[in-house]
Amino acid sequence: MVISKGNLEKGCLRDRVVLITGAGGGIGFEAVRCLLWLGASVIIAEIDNAKVKQAQSKLEKEFGSEKILVVRCDISEESGVIKLIRKAKEKFGSIDTVINNATIAPIGPVHEVGIKQWDRSYQVNLRGPVLLISHLLPDMLRCKSGVIVLVPSSGAAPYMGAYEVFKTSQVELCNTLCAELEETGVIAFSIGPGIVKTETADNAIRKLAPLYNKSVEEFYGMNEAVLISAEEAGAGFAAAVANAESYVGMEISSLQALQDAGITIQTGSETASVKLDPKRAAAMQNAIKDILGTFTEQSEGWKQRNTFERQWIVRDFKKYTGSAAETVTEQIKGFTQEVLRGSVRHAWTDLPFEALKKYYEHQMDLLRGYEKDPEKLQKNIELMKRWVNSIELLKGLFFES
Repeated sequence: MVISKGNLEKGCLRDRVVLITGAGGGIGFEAVRCLLWLGASVIIAEIDNAKVKQAQSKLEKEFGSEKILVVRCDISEESGVIKLIRKAKEKFGSIDTVINNATIAPIGPVHEVGIKQWDRSYQVNLRGPVLLISHLLPDMLRCKSGVIVLVPSSGAAPYMGAYEVFKTSQVELCNTLCAELEETGVIAFSIGPGIVKTETADNAIRKLAPLYNKSVEEFYGMNEAVLISAEEAGAGFAAAVANAESYVGMEISSLQALQDAGITIQTGSETASVKLDPKRAAAMQNAIKDILGTFTEQSEGWKQRNTFERQWIVRDFKKYTGSAAETVTEQIKGFTQEVLRGSVRHAWTDLPFEALKKYYEHQMDLLRGYEKDPEKLQKNIELMKRWVNSIELLKGLFFES
């Protein structure tokens, strides 16, 4: 199993009880396998009767029945959620972790999807997670312990509005929870699986590809560099639960969770290791030090703002970079270690610097609209230009032949 290839000890979650929705197949099912390997007791909530039976049969054959409960449940119905939780408590006593994995993905232009599909997407992709959190959080707060995992999408892709609107809402739901749960002992974070060939994704892409004037094969080919398997994505979910304290309030990916657990996944975007001569490596180290110093000073300053200012800044940063500040910091630190070793194995597009540059340019545009003092405006614009120039310098060194 993928989960066994890193630094997580088998059985390390033996005291945990995890509820995961939509886990009768695909990423959710693979996450369950990994969670069971890590020792957790797992409740699977699945709406499809055939998948309920199939999942139960496969899992009990591989792991036995002691730590497994499979329940047919429509998470959009409150009565179903209440019954699900009651059955889980009857078998395991409590639930300390929930992974909101269930999803549906309506595809088509906003005006053609149909209101029934919009309603159903809301029910599964947003209402369901809110219902589960509403009924599970009180116990977590009483125990001063718990993990809530959202599985959002942060895009705004054409023809995916009826899916993206509600999945993106999970990001804001997570941000709100994090602000409300400070110092309670309950952790909330979100994780994106990446692009995975699951049944749900494949059905969606077969409808989506023609709208982009692409064949299904061409569509997958466009994203080949970032494709991962369902097992890898599910292992990332399980690894994130095991290391939940590291991800408080963050928006991470399965790949990041795997890397943090010492599990290396080969994707098409990775490049062969490129050796750096000492002079080039030293120049890159200085450039990275400058970029990281600037960004660390900024992100630490955000923490000193009041709650509403801080949340606005964090959301704005995620919007323009696609990542949490902590994720960007860790990516830069990881790249620093590569350069210190005298070689790099990442493609430039895998690194966060272009996104950071885009964010700084966005900040300059904001400043031009809000700063009335011409001298202060010019001073701050020049400062931000230096931040952008540091990234351009590093990019030049990265591609130096």
